[in-house]
Amino acid sequence: MRQLILFLISFLSVLDVSAQQPVPQRPRILISTDIGGTDSDDNQSMMHFLLYCNKFDVEGIVSSPSYGYGRKSEIMRMIDLYEKDLPKLKKHETNWPTPDYLRSISKQGKMGAAPLAGYSYATEGSDWIIRCARKKSDRKLWLLVWGGLDDVAQALHDAPDIKDKVKIYWIGGPNKKWSINSYVYIVKNFPDLWFIEDNASYRGFIAKNKVEDEYNANFYEHFAKGAGHLGADFVNYLKGIPKMGDTPSLLYMMDGDPNDPTRGSWGGSFTKNDRSPLVVLDHVGTPKDSAQAYAIIEFRIKGPVRQDIKPGTPCIDLFIAKQHWEGYYLGEGNYVVKYSTYRYGTQPYTITSDIEGFKTQNGYITITNDYPGEKRATDYKLGTTWYTDRPDKALFWDDCQGAMTVYKWRHDVFNDWGKRLDWLKN
Repeated sequence: MRQLILFLISFLSVLDVSAQQPVPQRPRILISTDIGGTDSDDNQSMMHFLLYCNKFDVEGIVSSPSYGYGRKSEIMRMIDLYEKDLPKLKKHETNWPTPDYLRSISKQGKMGAAPLAGYSYATEGSDWIIRCARKKSDRKLWLLVWGGLDDVAQALHDAPDIKDKVKIYWIGGPNKKWSINSYVYIVKNFPDLWFIEDNASYRGFIAKNKVEDEYNANFYEHFAKGAGHLGADFVNYLKGIPKMGDTPSLLYMMDGDPNDPTRGSWGGSFTKNDRSPLVVLDHVGTPKDSAQAYAIIEFRIKGPVRQDIKPGTPCIDLFIAKQHWEGYYLGEGNYVVKYSTYRYGTQPYTITSDIEGFKTQNGYITITNDYPGEKRATDYKLGTTWYTDRPDKALFWDDCQGAMTVYKWRHDVFNDWGKRLDWLKN
């Protein structure tokens, strides 16, 4: 009975809707973003960040496109818009970083996903993460990761000492599949990181295109239209309908104590997670073979022994859910493809290769919506400071685990943001 009472108290505290809470310490933040890539919601989130950047000690903005064509130049372009709107912002609050300062801390990270090892070579972005993390401070550096983990993994590989100097809030979900090798490297080698793995909660912030109100399809007309240069730019992304899947990481730093992920906050509420699911499929899959959404799936295949191919070389191809994924030679006739997905249900897949004698594999795998779900001996063990989406069924929203912990704050967030947008209209 006592355990039930404690659970209900904890559960109700997550559901409780209250006013925005003060942040105990001004956060040090570094944003890693795939802005300018295949999904323009990073531009929307960057606009939101620039209208709140006076709330943080901003130490870096890193372009980290695991996939697509994101570049630092897109960050610079948005800073140019911020510079034009800055005189109006200064009339209302202080501590705005100068545009030149923001340009000086914007860095180019890795362009493209890491290889099988999970890391490759240092970049301007990964070196900057190390430099910022090593600064003497009584506050840890928050890494807000809006895309792949490739530069974070590289920084940890090159400077393992920063592990205890950073805290990470990662928008995972689809970003896990884009940077699967880096993610696996981190969970294998740094399981005791302080890490929020938001695979689905963030989706509570995404607008509904068919809902005609100011918080969804009519956001631009109601809030952003006429709001300076940043507001005018917003309509160029997804027709001005907010997606902004990365924004909850920023909201998390603006509401209450970020050192307690289990609390309710604008950026969600999370629970401790002691394992990262790993599903090994070493045979041709059938619909009875299953894996959790957001789990690591390793398709392991036996094929020709090749002395002329180095281990770690991309040489096989997985086709699943209308997408192609590289697989690698491990040596001694062993091949592997690593994959992760958020699509539920039974999915057919095909694994092919141009290698002579490699037999095409056609199979199925069923994806379930219950992360971390079933325990397996293959799962990666995590430390005591790894957090993820709450599994409570009452906290699902639109079939997304934990998303209610973000969704319930949307009106508060948009109304607060609307006040800042109004500053640019006057």
